[in-house]
Amino acid sequence: MSATPRVVALADAEPNRRRGGEVRVVLGPKTAGATSGFMGVLTLAPGEFVSEHYHPYSEEFLYVTRGAVTARLDGRAVEVRAGEGVLVPVGTRHRVENHGTEPAEAVFHLGPLAPSPELGHVDTEPLPAPAAPQPQVGGLA
Repeated sequence: MSATPRVVALADAEPNRRRGGEVRVVLGPKTAGATSGFMGVLTLAPGEFVSEHYHPYSEEFLYVTRGAVTARLDGRAVEVRAGEGVLVPVGTRHRVENHGTEPAEAVFHLGPLAPSPELGHVDTEPLPAPAAPQPQVGGLA
């Protein structure tokens, strides 16, 4: 290993509520110098959701660590509970919802990175908080 390892705390990752819920990129190009993808944590309160979108260059791994979520993949509902994961293939429209009575938390990883950050994510429905700041995932810190 040639570079010094970078440890990033979840609490230090900038929260993003623009698309719903709370998304924090913990390890990525800006936070840790990642070059192949990024990983973070999604937290959804009961009734919250992440609006539908797709990634033209990346597949997404979603692993639920607390509670349960409904992942809608190209319109098909898939229930994912704590201790379970689901793969969202490249180009698949997806939305994540919490229909439970307790908060849900999931770890996600996307890779490979898009050629530039603005090409990595395509929204397909209105955003819950469009005026919220959009943290940049790409670009080395």
